[in-house]
Amino acid sequence: MIAPEMPIRVALNGYGVIGKRVADAVTSQDDMKLVGVADVATDWRLKVAQRKGYRLFASTAEAAAPMRTAGLNISGTLDDLLPESDVVVDCTPKHIGAANAGRYNRHKVKFIVQGGEKHEVTGHSFVAEASYEAAIGRASTRVVSCNTTSVVRTLTALKRAGLLKRARGTLLRRATDPWESHIGGIMNTLVPEDKIPSHQGPDAQTVDPDLDVVTMAVKVPETLAHLHFWAVQLTREATRDELLAAFRTSSRIALIRMGDGLGAINTVKELMADIGRPRDNLYEVALWEDLLAVRGDEAFYAYMVDNQAIVIPETIDAIRALSGREKDSNVSINKTNASLGSTSRRMRVTPLSSPCTSAMASCSTIRWRRIVVSWRTPKRGCHSATRCATTPSPYSSA
Repeated sequence: MIAPEMPIRVALNGYGVIGKRVADAVTSQDDMKLVGVADVATDWRLKVAQRKGYRLFASTAEAAAPMRTAGLNISGTLDDLLPESDVVVDCTPKHIGAANAGRYNRHKVKFIVQGGEKHEVTGHSFVAEASYEAAIGRASTRVVSCNTTSVVRTLTALKRAGLLKRARGTLLRRATDPWESHIGGIMNTLVPEDKIPSHQGPDAQTVDPDLDVVTMAVKVPETLAHLHFWAVQLTREATRDELLAAFRTSSRIALIRMGDGLGAINTVKELMADIGRPRDNLYEVALWEDLLAVRGDEAFYAYMVDNQAIVIPETIDAIRALSGREKDSNVSINKTNASLGSTSRRMRVTPLSSPCTSAMASCSTIRWRRIVVSWRTPKRGCHSATRCATTPSPYSSA
């Protein structure tokens, strides 16, 4: 157990798509300290981390010399970093995290791996709204994949409301991460996952074994985000309003509307950029409220998943759970949401009725379902060179 007056010392191993976002999120917490970042890369990514003032370490002894030759200020190796840490977040590529588990155990450091690893690596799979309490004080956990996180968030909301019987989902998966689209991915084709059910349904059951869920997935030639379509058998006949009320109980599901011009995944990403989210991050499941249909005891809906961002708040909550710092999942979730500027449950934007001036409060904020979200995000330590100052907004909310 970490003394309550001391920040949780967090090490990061792997500074890629997820790792760099985790690093920035950790520095936005008032109860955590990023003690170092380990990697093997020598390119622009680590040079950006160095410019941010992050202490750099080599993940392997062999990587240290090339990193120094590349001009990186290396403070040591991962084995030097781990004794300074309470929790290490492993954001390395698939299978490397599993290989690192023994190393973390030898150093007696609590650790978090990502969804590319098997459940058996830690024996616990994490989504804050479903399995936070079971992770408290554990030696390790696994933050499940982006798609699995969305499945658990949405189905847990329906389950809490007593509405969920079974769920069947079809996933349109992005081809690759945007920054690697010049290296791999697909063009002019669709690639079904090679089995039904696809892995996301069984993976969701590692978080909540009681979920009756089957998924099918196809890889599509785009890199922005994933798109899900769901048919859910309810426990009884229900109304759209009951379904919407259930989804609104989650602070990590944001209801969007095609009627607001948010008719495609690229427009939602553009909204994230316009409201000042770092790297256009969409931490929430963005569920189309005007597409939701209910027919008796069946519900049908669609939503978007930002594969680069959705697991970031989950990782922050997992750090708190493992450390034992916060026993109440709701307290941790709310704290994390606030630090990331993610406190909305409904994204509605309508034009101002009068010209915007700097004196108007609505010029520097956007209101989502009565909750004011500052454009200055994250809460502590601005990580956008162009958005550190409060930016006037041409919008306020409905």
